Amino acid sequence: MRAPRTLKVWKMGVVNYIEALKLQEKLTSDRKVHKITDTLLSLQHPPTYTLGKRRTDHNILVSETELKAMGAELHYTQRGGDVTFHGPHQAILYPIISLREMGLGARRYVENLELTMIELASLYGVKAHAGQTGETGVWVGQRKIGAIGVRISTGITSHGLAFNINPDLNYFKHIVPCGIADKEVTSLQKEMNTNEE
Repeated sequence: MRAPRTLKVWKMGVVNYIEALKLQEKLTSDRKVHKITDTLLSLQHPPTYTLGKRRTDHNILVSETELKAMGAELHYTQRGGDVTFHGPHQAILYPIISLREMGLGARRYVENLELTMIELASLYGVKAHAGQTGETGVWVGQRKIGAIGVRISTGITSHGLAFNINPDLNYFKHIVPCGIADKEVTSLQKEMNTNEE
């Protein structure tokens, strides 16, 4: 019989991206040597754009100077994926967990992150689904509501998901989100308002 698993949840509020990244790196190192149990960081960031390992700089449609003038930061990361926006009124979750101990592979882990966002949307009457081939994240029709970008090192996860509760969607106009052109970004609030009409 397997021992019950524990998950420590840190509810952190709004945290600067670099501070959160350093914390993830420390927790990931600690998790690798079993100093800590599985941990989930739940937070928001000030307006921040991040580029993952699949990045293509042309998916940022304005200069870094213009982003800074809007009060947004830009960071290059080691997570998977392309460019995305993180900001206030998003549910951002960074799981620091051992996939090996859970018996999960990378694909199944990403599917579980997608399912988490799909189930959250359904609690509010919004029908969401996983993206089709080449369309990462979670969608409502042809509109993206949640992004996923993870890093897995020695079986330990970091980075995670960003689910749009009610962010300022104008920030997404300055990028090609996740490198997927010609698709709209949406939020839970926007979809709930649409359902009421």
